[in-house]
Amino acid sequence: MIDSHTHLFLCERPEADVVLSAREAGVGRMLNVGLGGEANAEAIAGAERHEDVFATVGCHPTSATGFDAAKAEEIARLAAHEKVRAIGEMGIDYYRDSASPADQRRAFEAQIEIARDLDLPIVIHARDPDGETTATDEVFEVLDARAGDHPVVLHCFLAPWRVDDAIERGWHCSLSGVVTFPKADALREAAAKLPNELVLVETDAPYLAPQPVRGKPNEPAHVVATAQTVAEVRGVSYEELERTVEANARALFGW
Repeated sequence: MIDSHTHLFLCERPEADVVLSAREAGVGRMLNVGLGGEANAEAIAGAERHEDVFATVGCHPTSATGFDAAKAEEIARLAAHEKVRAIGEMGIDYYRDSASPADQRRAFEAQIEIARDLDLPIVIHARDPDGETTATDEVFEVLDARAGDHPVVLHCFLAPWRVDDAIERGWHCSLSGVVTFPKADALREAAAKLPNELVLVETDAPYLAPQPVRGKPNEPAHVVATAQTVAEVRGVSYEELERTVEANARALFGW
């Protein structure tokens, strides 16, 4: 199994213990996702310490205040590292009021250009206040305008009403522990609808622990519980889903 989106540098337990637990659970590859600033360097450092860990670098939308050419240049510089396999997470977040819409959009558009210039996948963050869809709609709008047919991963996919649009565009949908929650029926229906080649699973550790460990700190090892639910709703064995997501991640991230 793989974890297509985790933050090892935010996990409570020591990094080496977290990675070892993931290996023991059968997790063979992890993508350590940068958030901007020092977190990008931390994501790379974690990847350097472990053969089965890779990294992304980017600017999370909630960290986009004052985003400028210098910050874009820093992301591009870090992205040259051999273990960096994607740009992000980037996008729009209106759930938290920590960066202006203009700053978020400027950072988002700049990072799309970096990803295209360096031929690295785009890792998307989109989050709305409950009951709203503005951020998600803007993410689709910006990607439609600027990403072309470049590879896109919709991290922590929580927009089942847009699943057909994602499929039409060929964007990967990465399913987090939320898909295991009792009230996530619409999300499970979307997970069942995805074509094999667009399915990924993730933890977003230390956040969004799946139902069996809900309320506890999440770790890459727990991606197994998420994958079990995804396999069940798709009507396939765990082993078949494992082969599918491993192949998809290998094609996307080159690991």
